[in-house]
Formats: sequence, structure tokens, C-alpha cells
Amino acid sequence: MHPYEPVPDLLRDRIVLVTGAADTLGRAVATACARHGATVVLSDLNQADLEPVYDAIEAEGCPQPAILPLDLEQCREPDFIAAADTLGAEFGRLDGLVHCAAFAPYLARIDDYDPAEWDRVLRVNLSAPFLLTQVCLPLLRAAPDASVVFTSDRVGRRGLAYWGAFAAAKFGCEGLMQTLAEELRDSSPIRVNSLDPGIVQSGLRARLYPGEDPKRWPTAEAVTAGYVYLLGPDARGVSGQALTADTAAPQ
Repeated sequence: MHPYEPVPDLLRDRIVLVTGAADTLGRAVATACARHGATVVLSDLNQADLEPVYDAIEAEGCPQPAILPLDLEQCREPDFIAAADTLGAEFGRLDGLVHCAAFAPYLARIDDYDPAEWDRVLRVNLSAPFLLTQVCLPLLRAAPDASVVFTSDRVGRRGLAYWGAFAAAKFGCEGLMQTLAEELRDSSPIRVNSLDPGIVQSGLRARLYPGEDPKRWPTAEAVTAGYVYLLGPDARGVSGQALTADTAAPQ
């Protein structure tokens, strides 16, 4: 059994939007997509945080990326519609949408979870992915072989103590993925899946476990093959699946 190795031009000529592209996992996924030929639309809270990612991709000689700042906590429906209009005017379609943005302020008992933080976590991790996916559906339908990937988490498939709103949001994303996949199954070639990359070195992990040695976990770059697989033609026919980094791609 050999690990999946995408061919170098697997995503050539594809337009792929990646949220959370300034942070560890999103940056690694965006860079991997660019290295395999995609024109990547980098999205995160601040343009300034995305510019180093943009410059690094350009420096490698990959297709020129684009930047689309989105504040997932503050954006409302008109903001997402405006973002989709911008993508439509610039590219005319979207071949891939990858939800990598994630936010969790702390680990806490349900007894102690602040209601305002609960709303904030659900907004960033569930409501915003729903709204962004919804407004991008016409662009995804304009592509011949589009793919949506929701980044999942082990706590969104089996609840663990103290993960509170983040776990609830990830469970919600699994339900959203399954529902959308079923709705599109007989009417569209759009594929919709979730991918749990496992525990990786990330800003989120470091914030929640500040005393932990991050080197005990793999880097984000080590788990990108599953994302590239799901975005590319090798995954045609794969939809409605809750996958992991180890099982996403054929061995």
C-alpha cells in the first residue's frame, strides 16, 4: 500500500477558494492546491495576513492566486453575496470550495460556557460555512466537476468533554455536508464531503493546549493529500462521505 500521490497538474485550470488560508491548515491546503496547478482564492480575516501566503505561492511559480478577505464572524448575507459576485465577475465559476477556517476560544464545561462565545463559535464554524456555500452554489454549478470540502474534527463525529460549541458546530457541519450531498446527488455533479485531518500542529491547537509540545503531532503539510484528492478528478463519484486524512484518498 502506497500513500496517494497526486500528479503534478491534477488541479490545473481549477479555481479553488480556501478559507482560513492565513492559518496553518488553510495555508498548507491552499499551497498544496497551487502546487498542483490550481488558481487559489485565499480567504481569511485580514488581507495583510494573506499577503505572505500569496507571495510564497507566487515565488514558487504557481498560478497567480487571488485574495478575498472575509470576516466570518461579522459577515452577513449581503457580504457573502458580494463576495460571490466578486468571484463570479473575476472567474465566472468555482471548481472547489474548502472550509478550513476554524475558531474555538477555550475548552470548558457546558455549565460554564459563555452564551456569547457559544454564538460566536457557531457563527464562525457553522453558519458562515453554510452562508458561503449557499452563495457559491451557482458558481460551483457553472463548473463541470466541482467539489466542496468541509474540514471536520474528531469531536464533530464523537463528542468529547469540554469542546462545547466547537463540537456542536462540527457535528452541524457533518449534517450540512450530508444534507447538501443528498440534495445534489441526482441533480448536479458537485461533490460534497467532510475531511477530518486529525490533530496537526496549528494555531488553534496551540491556543487550546498551550503547554503541549506541538512536535508530537504531524504538520499540516502532511495531511493535504486528502484535500487535493477530493478537489481533483480522481475523486469523481465520491460524495456524502465523512473521511479522514488516512482514508480520504486511495492507497
